[in-house]
Amino acid sequence: MGKVYLVGAGPGDVKLITLRGLELIKEAECIIYDYLANKELLSHAREDAEIIYAGKQASQHELTQKEINELLLKKAEKYSIVVRLKGGDPFIFGRGGEEAVFLSEKGIDFEVCPGVTSAISVPAYAGIPLTHRHYASSVAFVTGHEDESKTSSSINWKGLATGVDTLVFLMGIRNIGLIKTRLIENGMDPKTDACIIMRGTLPDQKVISSSLEQIDKEAEKHRVKPPGIIVVGKIVGLRDRLRWFEKRPLFGKKIVVTRPVHQSKKLGSALADKGADILYIPVIDIKPIQPNKRLDEAIEGLDRYYAAIFTSTNSVQIFFDALFRNRKDVRSLRGINIIAIGDATATALRTKGVIPDYVPEKWTSEGIIEILKGLDLKNRRILLPRAEEARDVIVNYINNSEGICDVIPIYKTGLPDIVEKIEETPDVVTFTSSSTVKNFVFIYGKEILENCTVASIGPITTGTLKDYGIDAQIEAQRYDIAGLVDAIEGYYTKT
Repeated sequence: MGKVYLVGAGPGDVKLITLRGLELIKEAECIIYDYLANKELLSHAREDAEIIYAGKQASQHELTQKEINELLLKKAEKYSIVVRLKGGDPFIFGRGGEEAVFLSEKGIDFEVCPGVTSAISVPAYAGIPLTHRHYASSVAFVTGHEDESKTSSSINWKGLATGVDTLVFLMGIRNIGLIKTRLIENGMDPKTDACIIMRGTLPDQKVISSSLEQIDKEAEKHRVKPPGIIVVGKIVGLRDRLRWFEKRPLFGKKIVVTRPVHQSKKLGSALADKGADILYIPVIDIKPIQPNKRLDEAIEGLDRYYAAIFTSTNSVQIFFDALFRNRKDVRSLRGINIIAIGDATATALRTKGVIPDYVPEKWTSEGIIEILKGLDLKNRRILLPRAEEARDVIVNYINNSEGICDVIPIYKTGLPDIVEKIEETPDVVTFTSSSTVKNFVFIYGKEILENCTVASIGPITTGTLKDYGIDAQIEAQRYDIAGLVDAIEGYYTKT
């Protein structure tokens, strides 16, 4: 028999998973996950892991609890590590206790990995501290949906209404009218502050505040649907001063990242930290050219080169993969002037143990030419490993300066194997190269861009957009990911 881990996935924001929880997801041979567990966490699973959706959405169940229990037993017989991934914390209204009892009765070894419970974290993201020495000294977590098989309620409504400062109801959206009525009937002031928090900790978080006596009417007015958390108490009144999460500069903005899959997280994470809701829509795929006889020959004869120019992080990665594959290392580059087109490419070189000799002030091909103007290129050989399709500005300058430019295509940019759908019009679409522009227009057309803001990483990309009749409302002043993020933030800060 294997071991079952009951893992809390946290409230929604993937960064709120615990280190132990993420470690178990990476090790699991089988993951059985619920509706409230953020599916992005599954991207950390092993490629060969069996992934099973167990459902458990309000009024919709893919599997009953009995079926889930039997599934845990079946998978524990097959695998050594089984993760039961549950939203929030497995032991806070998550039926984790029931599953643990079942596993114990069946003699299956199990372990509980606590999660950040939504009962605490969601109010915190809404700017509501559940306790405060001037407002609330006690807090109670209450299920808003009791077991339907029970003949009577086990909730002490009188004690809740008169003896607890802050009440947090989980899974109570469908019963919000009943909750309000029971609290008021048992002595709570109808004017007590209350709120409903939906999609808590996520970029589309929404909070509806009201008095207790009006909260069900507000829920109906705003067509509130589960899941959601209800908070009742004087402490809710602090929200107007403490609503930090919704004040982030890009909060709620849906921003499309069009970069290749392996490069998209850096931009996406930087924008998400500003509050954006990221839609990963890769329109380009980077494929190394293999086999590459010309590259192998260049690596064997590196001592011939006066300089090597790297115009992207992709060129760095693919070149050094080939270097190591040919049983060589950075010592083979001694005596060669190394030129990087910008900070990101320079950083990529440093991770390989190479400090570039030159980085232009202007991070474009024209910037590299300014550096080359200070070098004696006559009869000297320059190595330029790059994409199969690229501008020839650098090549032409070297040739016109009587230098010898060995242009070696080392990767192709093509369309992605899987094309994602854009379900709704985003607020911003980002473009980080001319290739992303061309491929986006080819796949989706340019009509969708008429109703959203277009953000470009620099003048070359902006020029390609103009060639297609598309205006860029945002252009980075520094032509890298950080510069693009700053430009988008600046745009919305001004507007």
